[in-house]
Order: sequence, then structure tokens, then C-alpha cells
Amino acid sequence: MDKLVIEGGRPLSGTIRIQGAKNAALPIMAAAILTDGVIQLDRIPKLLDIDVMLNILRRLGCRATQEGHTVILDNNHIHGSHVPEELMRQMRSSIFLMGSLLARFKEVHIYQPGGCAIGERKIDLHLRGLQSLGAKLEIVGNRISCTAERLIGNDIHLDFPSVGATENIMMAAVLAEGRTVITNAAREPEITDLQNFLNAMGANVSGAGSDTIIIEGVEKLHGCRYEIIPDRIVTGTIMIAAAATRGAVTLMNADATHLTSLIHILRRAGVQIAISNDIINVTSFGRAKAVERIVTSPYPAFPTDLQSQLMVLLSLADGVSTMKETVFEGRFKHVDELTRMGADIRVDLSSAFVKGTPRLYGATVEATDLRAGAALVIAGLAAQGRTVVEHVHHIDRGYERIEQLFNKLGANIKRSSAVAKLDFANGG
Repeated sequence: MDKLVIEGGRPLSGTIRIQGAKNAALPIMAAAILTDGVIQLDRIPKLLDIDVMLNILRRLGCRATQEGHTVILDNNHIHGSHVPEELMRQMRSSIFLMGSLLARFKEVHIYQPGGCAIGERKIDLHLRGLQSLGAKLEIVGNRISCTAERLIGNDIHLDFPSVGATENIMMAAVLAEGRTVITNAAREPEITDLQNFLNAMGANVSGAGSDTIIIEGVEKLHGCRYEIIPDRIVTGTIMIAAAATRGAVTLMNADATHLTSLIHILRRAGVQIAISNDIINVTSFGRAKAVERIVTSPYPAFPTDLQSQLMVLLSLADGVSTMKETVFEGRFKHVDELTRMGADIRVDLSSAFVKGTPRLYGATVEATDLRAGAALVIAGLAAQGRTVVEHVHHIDRGYERIEQLFNKLGANIKRSSAVAKLDFANGG
């Protein structure tokens, strides 16, 4: 497996353009099969998760190609609604195909999805939502089958504003008969992007971005061309990295309105942030200040997907910061790795108490999931000496060649199995 070798202690500086949003691209690619027409998607990032989704679509009969950051999906030849288990195990986002396949073919056969090991993520809200539209559910072992002679619109209340459940119900409902109203819906920007894409195909969806989404069913959808929104988590990761390395970075093709909670926290920490249209300037030449009472929660609150990255900055801040994780119970796995680098962090159930230290030190560490891996890269950039980050395949799921991204900003990161093994043998 590839490893990243990071020579730390260099302030990030320069300009970077933000990639398209993985968490918007994946459900939109799944929604594309709602039509038998041709879909062109622009600003699709080159990621492992995107590759997995393309492979699934091809197995279903879609003629899928990617050239650069453009994906073409010709859905006229899709012949099946059975998603292979070996592909579903590679990526949790494959669950999005459930709603779109059910809507188009009135049946779908899937398996429990895989993905990062960050805690329990049930799909019961997805299944109950589809049942509310008239689907019949059968579960045998790890296999889940949904069938429906017809889908009929309904009022659906989500017990929790699940992003995936909201998106799956939206996809199923656009071809259902009549009106569907989703209350307590997720409000993330990726939900709005999915709504806009569905409407570009001829759907009638409104309310995304609020807690109530209304879908008026239509008989048929058509092909279209659509551009994905910028990735707010990648944007936030780079902003935090700039602050942690005491650098000055300009981010282009960014959307600051998607990161209001993070910007508020960074400003409390003493980071200078200037915003102009789709450009964000981040400057931090001094040590950050501690920030108390940070709580992860569904959008528009502070996102769990930036919790581990922000913890790196707080590990270097002046004072004691507190963080509470309310979304995933397994999201503190990076703490042990950060403490190996000199961080002073105490975890008590779902809360972390971070006592800032003047510096971190390079070490050999392991990325246990996508966002934890990004956090360790930031820690390596800010640390004294050399850091080796193992299990980089987790990072590749959401960041397009993260070493190239940061090297453009003056970092010194190399991807190399041989060098990483040598460092590991010498104790890092």
C-alpha cells in the first residue's frame, strides 16, 4: 500500500482551486440512471469512490466514461437492478442506487454497504422511506430486496435528518405518482445540488436546503449536462491546514456559504479569513487560540467530517479546547495517532479535551478512515521532522492526490511505498 512521507514545518502559501464535491457527485451519478438518456457531469473529482461508482454503473449496463473531470453516462442500455455485493462492500455511497433503481425498474437488489469504519450507520431510515412510497421489503442475510408494482407519493417524516435517506427518498419519489413531502429532511448543500440536478432532468423538486422537501412526481426524465458544486470538506481541510502551518492560502472555486460554522470557529481561533465571491483567503502567522464548546451536528452546524482536521489545529492552540462528537461514535480514532505526535488530548465518551502544545513531532501514523487520514496529513505538515502516513487508500477516497494538492502550496510530501517501509523500519 502507498504511504505518504511528509517533511513538516513549512507554512503553506499560494493559490489552489477546489475540486468538485465527492458527496454531491456520488448521489448525482446514482440519480443519473433515473433516465435512459445521456448525462454529462462536469467537475467530477478523480477519486477511488468515483471509480467504484463508475464500475457499479458499468456492471448494470451503463456506458460510463470519464475523461479528465467530465463523466458521460449513457443509460439506455442498463439491463439490471442487482448491485454486486463485492462492489457495494467497497463504498457506502452505493446505497444511493437503491432509490433510483427502484424508481426506474420497480425493483432493486443490494447488500449492506461498506465504507469507513467510523461507527454504526444504519440504513433503516432509507428502507422505511422507500416502504412509505409503496415498496415491499425482503431481507435475507446480507441481501436486501425492494419491489413495487407502483410507487405512490406520501408524507415521510425522518426521525433523524439523514443525508443518505433524504437523497434516496428524493430519487425514488421523482418518478412516483403524486406528491411526496419529506419533513425533517437533511439540509446539506449536497441535497440542494441533487435537487438542482433532478430538476435539470425534468423533475419537480423544491425546498432543498430547508427541513421540508416537496417532490411532485413526473412520468419521465431526460438527459442533461450538469456541473457539481465545490467540495466544502476539501475546502475546510485546506483552510485548517493553512491555519495549522501558520500560512497564507487563497482558495478559488470555493463556496464560503457552505462553511459558515467552520469560518466562525477559525475566526474565534484568531485566523484571518477574507471572502470575495468564490475566493477565500486564509492567513494565520501566529499561534491559534483555544476554542471551547465545539459540537458536531447536522448541517448547518459544524460538520463531523471536519472534526478530526480541526482537532489538529486545536492541538497546537494556546489553551484548552473542547469538542463533542454527536454524529458518529467512532470518530475519535485519530486521537491515538495524534498523541503519538505529541498532542495532549483526553477523550471522555463523546467529548474530547484538547490541551494545546507549542509543537507536534513527526512519527509513523496510520490513517484509519478518510477524514482521520486528512487530519494526520495536516499534523505532518505542521510537525517538526518527518511523518509517515500509512493506509493512504482511505485518503484517496475523498481527496484527489492530496500530496499534489499540498505540494502546490509549498509542502514537501512524497508518495512512496519503498521510502515509507524504510522509515518504518527505522522507527519513523
